[in-house]
Amino acid sequence: MRAGAVSLLGIAILSALGTWQLQRKAWKEDLIATLERRFAAAPGSLPPPSEWSGLRRADMEFRRVRFTATFLHDREALVYTGGSALRSDVSGPGYWVFTPAQLPDHALVMVDRGFVPEGRQDPARRPQGRVAGPVEIVGVLRWPEPPGWFSPAPDVTHNLWFVRDPAAMAAAKDLGAVAPFYVEQEAPLPPGGWPSPAKLKVNLPNNHAQYVITWYGLAVALALVFTAYAVTQWRAGRAAAP
Repeated sequence: MRAGAVSLLGIAILSALGTWQLQRKAWKEDLIATLERRFAAAPGSLPPPSEWSGLRRADMEFRRVRFTATFLHDREALVYTGGSALRSDVSGPGYWVFTPAQLPDHALVMVDRGFVPEGRQDPARRPQGRVAGPVEIVGVLRWPEPPGWFSPAPDVTHNLWFVRDPAAMAAAKDLGAVAPFYVEQEAPLPPGGWPSPAKLKVNLPNNHAQYVITWYGLAVALALVFTAYAVTQWRAGRAAAP
């Protein structure tokens, strides 16, 4: 009885894990299809400030936009990164350069202008990239990253953040209200090449089918093992019977 109960519990757990991975597989495939569709679309207009409070992340994130703004380079912030799942050209350590961009109506949007490697985080090492005047920006709408359990707190003294949180950066730099999203810049490439923007590409791993086979396969294997054990015990019992 005890072996049967343990086996049934194990089969139930393994089957549940297989079902969970099956659901994750469907979710990942839908996410990849959505990203591919949005990355391939022509850039549209940046939503006006009057609509910002009503934007839904699920509807708007990763949509490409085109707009004109002026960078406030003296208020830029750095976000440490070890790489990107959407940019194969980026490998850390390095930094995302976040710069407030002022729209013609004076509203502010934080723009992730791109990547700089270790050693180029100081603006003095990339002076050509501090373009003055209005710039036509093409990029992708992104929403802030929630901090993880082990994310360090921002080091405001050294202008360093560890998650992409435009509101926190704006508050530290006395910018006032900024858009609830940020824009990950694709173009233009600034003079001197730094920071380095690039078009995002879907490069998300999708190994869930393997996990589905693994968990369901283990459940079937456990069922077969228990069946063989039960048959052996039954035969032994019959042989011992008077």
